[in-house]
Amino acid sequence: MKETIIVRAESRDRVGSSAMGRVRREGRIPAVVYSEGRPGENVQIVAHDFAQMMKHHHSEQMIVDLDVAGTKPRKVLLKAMQHHPVKGNVTHIDFYEVSMTRKLRVSIPLRLVGEPLGVSQQGGILDHLLRFIEVECLPADILEDIPIDVAELAIGKHLSVKDIKLDAAKFTILTGADVAIAAVSMPKAEEEVAAPAEGEAAEPEVLTAKKPEDGEEAEGGKDAAAKGGKDAAAKGGKEAPAKGAKEAPGKDAAPKAGKEKAGKK
Repeated sequence: MKETIIVRAESRDRVGSSAMGRVRREGRIPAVVYSEGRPGENVQIVAHDFAQMMKHHHSEQMIVDLDVAGTKPRKVLLKAMQHHPVKGNVTHIDFYEVSMTRKLRVSIPLRLVGEPLGVSQQGGILDHLLRFIEVECLPADILEDIPIDVAELAIGKHLSVKDIKLDAAKFTILTGADVAIAAVSMPKAEEEVAAPAEGEAAEPEVLTAKKPEDGEEAEGGKDAAAKGGKDAAAKGGKEAPAKGAKEAPGKDAAPKAGKEKAGKK
């Protein structure tokens, strides 16, 4: 016989973002109760009482008796919860009123049990790949979680949804049968270290500037001297005509002076 979970609530008239902020500051969680064919009903729950209740349960989807002050308790599904992005506390809850004779679609968490052989004896790593499966069942049959035994998993092996054993008369598994749940693999660090062992790469050659030999230095000096002499000669040849051009008027001045002396005689 399953334990009956009772959640007590109060009707709530305040709506809107600012009003929700005041409700939370008062130590309460705003919530909405949805029912088929009826508008949502606004309620609020004492945050501390709800947090204490959730400490004893693995799943966030469960059937509870919602006791709203002044009304008859009713069976509701804890459908969804919103959490604060930093603090992690519950900031809003959605309940859905259910019929205990109509099947529902719910997500049930998968809980891994045991230490895999590939981890304890082969040094592998366990990867939890799928954390929930979607099933269809009656509200009274909803499970808080499904235990998955991984003790026999060796390196390179995995378990899939098709390996889950549930009573087919109560549960219809809607998640794909070939979806992997858990697997054991080699540590990535060991795979990376083992790769060079197949064909070890040679160490890269360090290139440095070549040091000239004595003969090369001598040839370099001769070439520099020869080049320097040619440059000096070329430079001197270019400057000589320029200097001569300045002295040319002095040759013309001598005949002119002779003519002046002849005139005086």
